[in-house]
Amino acid sequence: MRQAGRYLKQYREVRAHAGILEICKRPDLAAAVTLQPVEILDVDAAIIFADLLLPVEPMGLKLRYVEGRGPLISNPVRTSDDIDALSISNTDDLGYVNEAIQMVARALAGRVPVIGFVGAPFTLASYMIEGGASRDFLKTKQMMYRDETLWRRLMGKLVDVLGPFAISQIAGGARAIQVFDSWAGCLGPDDYVRYVAPYSRALIERIRSAGVPVIHFGTGVAGFFRELHAAGGDVMGVDWRVNIDLAWMDISYRSAVQGNLDPASLFAPLPELKSKVHELLKRTGTRPGHIFNTGHGILPGTPVENVKAVVQMVREFRP
Repeated sequence: MRQAGRYLKQYREVRAHAGILEICKRPDLAAAVTLQPVEILDVDAAIIFADLLLPVEPMGLKLRYVEGRGPLISNPVRTSDDIDALSISNTDDLGYVNEAIQMVARALAGRVPVIGFVGAPFTLASYMIEGGASRDFLKTKQMMYRDETLWRRLMGKLVDVLGPFAISQIAGGARAIQVFDSWAGCLGPDDYVRYVAPYSRALIERIRSAGVPVIHFGTGVAGFFRELHAAGGDVMGVDWRVNIDLAWMDISYRSAVQGNLDPASLFAPLPELKSKVHELLKRTGTRPGHIFNTGHGILPGTPVENVKAVVQMVREFRP
């Protein structure tokens, strides 16, 4: 989860000369920062360096990143005309992600697989409507509640963009695709089932038709993990707000699980960190199908030596 990032000195050196969007759009840079954590940390997969919001640009939105504020969209989607204007035919403009994956796959030569990813339709829709991150997602929910037809048109267009984008990553060499629903936790279970799940399901089914497994991850969704699972996923990502064994049991072990160390635990002294890693691994036990991971992205300032230590703790653990 966010393997590459500001906690790595090598990444910060690249960022000193290039913004996030420039790195994403230059396959050589995206490939370089994707490979950094594989070489430094010795993890079991490379996660392509990209951004959830890249697809909004070929759809016609103006995206920029502002230090301290994150992504901003200067022409947010609020009306029927705005949705009419969104293009679904320019996904080839995202070919730079495919190129980066090809470069990473060549460099790794099968040593570890490459994982690609897309944002889930709800998370992209919320960014597009709010114009950036939000605390209450009020504008998003207003569209859902006031004009369900409008909402469904937007979500349908997003599936039509995200599906081909994910499949292009598979064509480039991605061996799995992770679908991130970063903001789904702002919803209640009934709203998720009514307004969101059909589109996540449609996207996941479209990706799986290309023959690779899908990892489905939502943040803050412990209250409706079963509903999230029902929307699809060969692997269900679990954030750190719920014990992973309870989440797994909640879906009757019908999918693999990924997670879920609290990223803040990586700041703990090594004995405490080891205790937390071992407790997590004891919870999943000897049952096959657990991918150890953090429960969300690695935080800036995380001690790199602690991340390396966790990799070894997992490898050396014996139940």
